[in-house]
Amino acid sequence: MKHFHDKVAVITGGASGIGRALAECCAQNGMRIVLADVEEKALFQAEEDMKAGGARVLAVPTDVSKERHMERLARKTLEAYGKVHLLFNNAGVVGAVTAIWKSSVPDWNWVLGVNLWGVIYGMRVFVPPMLEQDEACHIVNTSSMGALIYGPGGIYGVSKHAVVGLSETLYRELVQRNSKIRVSLFCPGFVNTRIMESDRNCPFKRTDDPAEKARSGEDRKREQSRSRVVEAGISPLEAANRVFDGIREDRFYILTDPDVKTLIADRMETILREGNPRISYP
Repeated sequence: MKHFHDKVAVITGGASGIGRALAECCAQNGMRIVLADVEEKALFQAEEDMKAGGARVLAVPTDVSKERHMERLARKTLEAYGKVHLLFNNAGVVGAVTAIWKSSVPDWNWVLGVNLWGVIYGMRVFVPPMLEQDEACHIVNTSSMGALIYGPGGIYGVSKHAVVGLSETLYRELVQRNSKIRVSLFCPGFVNTRIMESDRNCPFKRTDDPAEKARSGEDRKREQSRSRVVEAGISPLEAANRVFDGIREDRFYILTDPDVKTLIADRMETILREGNPRISYP
């Protein structure tokens, strides 16, 4: 996809962080934008701010973990603009930073619901109209550099690894049918966003979660360490610009940190020699 002017973009998790930066890039390219987010106050503020800057924006409150919300998002997009050309399945949460066996069922449901089912629902509701349009379209699914190396741990890591396999499958299936829809897998490194504060949108009280009570001092130190490296990461706008470069160049894998390629190569080589995983993520 080379030309963006007047095309329609849908962005989940669009009220802040990478999603908001993607929206700014879309606006700079003259696109019509649909912003979706579960955080309504931030969502409508983003809509207001972008409209004040001249962008064409529609805000749709959306919990991507709920199928009916995603169906409504697709319906409102098509009612407003008639088509969709660029889909960013970007919404994501972290959940409790703790061992997998300590994680509660509510946390599993929440993190997988947003990070994995949100992408699944995005494909289910938007791929059919994209196919029917028979025009150049592009889907970008946000995973993580951690899904290409050994880590990160916890439910977050599981969900992001699943998005890799899902996206590779989607890419193959669309190519096999000679579709005009292209797919990219966005695997950012550390980006200075509020991802480590995603509990602000948690649907249950974290203090009542058994996983929270089971967390060790080591778990809390690991969470603090991740928060520090996230804060030291690149800006959301820099990450968004990398995504648009990848779309223009029709790249499936889009990374933000060239140094991570050494770790990816190490993981691939370890798999080929049937070795044991190394611990390489904070």
